[in-house]
Amino acid sequence: MTTTVSAAVPAAQGPAPAPGLDPDPDGSTGRDPGAHRVLTGDRPTGPLHLGHYFGTLRNRVRLQRRGAEMFVVIADYQVITDRDTADRLGEHTENLVLDYLATGLDPERATIFAHSAVPALNQLLLPFLSLVSVAELSRNPTVKDEIAHSDQSAVNGLMFTYPVHQAADILFCKADLVPVGQDQLPHLEVARTVARRFNERYPHADGSAVFPTPRPLLSDTPLLLGTDGGKMSKSRGNAVPLSADEDTTARLIKGARTDADRRITYDPVTRPGVSGLVLLAALCRDRAPEEIAEEIGDGGAAALKRTVTEAVNEHLRPIRARRAALAADRGHLRQVLRDGAERANAVADATLDEVRTVMGSV
Repeated sequence: MTTTVSAAVPAAQGPAPAPGLDPDPDGSTGRDPGAHRVLTGDRPTGPLHLGHYFGTLRNRVRLQRRGAEMFVVIADYQVITDRDTADRLGEHTENLVLDYLATGLDPERATIFAHSAVPALNQLLLPFLSLVSVAELSRNPTVKDEIAHSDQSAVNGLMFTYPVHQAADILFCKADLVPVGQDQLPHLEVARTVARRFNERYPHADGSAVFPTPRPLLSDTPLLLGTDGGKMSKSRGNAVPLSADEDTTARLIKGARTDADRRITYDPVTRPGVSGLVLLAALCRDRAPEEIAEEIGDGGAAALKRTVTEAVNEHLRPIRARRAALAADRGHLRQVLRDGAERANAVADATLDEVRTVMGSV
């Protein structure tokens, strides 16, 4: 999610990220993942890709399987943060649900809902905006990066306040864990700041806090690069979609940027393009990237891209098969959204009532 920088906690000294569940199952998530409530999600701006899958989707499924309560927001209102219109919004929303279900999220155990379908969630934005300063929002590095890659000539108010919108997404359900990529940590720090300041300003009568302070759950997967050597992103046209067929996947990987050195090595600092491809094959085959690079050896970029293509298509084949089966029943996808909205509205209404009570606005 996808969620800054506050005066109290600079980004460089932000919260220690909770480790991934597999590397450290008894770490910050505790021995009982079922005791946690998780909020995660995506904007419906296009198909999810390999960066989403290895960065957050797999962690969501792991958390669900281990009993964590999962809320997954499809942030449709936030589509227009960096674009003039919400193009093909209904189609993109349903396709997100397809990707979620195909990769293993269970709508019986995860609340999957659209942002716009939960009015009480959005009403939290007004009190939350009063808790952060313009200067703090101006310093948000993630917003700066998104603005730099936006097609808009000027920054709109929605883009500027985007991190506070995400704070409302997280805090409406009182999530205490948020799976995010490294680049989203500044957004999450805004949510942590909002929670702390709200609790200080508006505690319950007994002094207890209204909101937990959410923590990030980082994947143990390093940042995946796109085919142009930059961060893999839907908006930058450098991603390999989960929904792509095998021939399209081969074409996209074939066009990936590498370098002139024929010997394949894993060196992310000096050979980011080559190393990004090596890492992708290693993730798909659950092996060390150094092993993959050693096997390819002097085969050059062509051999590397063949290896990556085979690994990606093999890994995604069962996911794509499930996705194709689910796509045949669009009515089921809409029912998943209706059921999720009903559950999310009940939670959001209760939270808004609580907020109004402690603020004395009932």
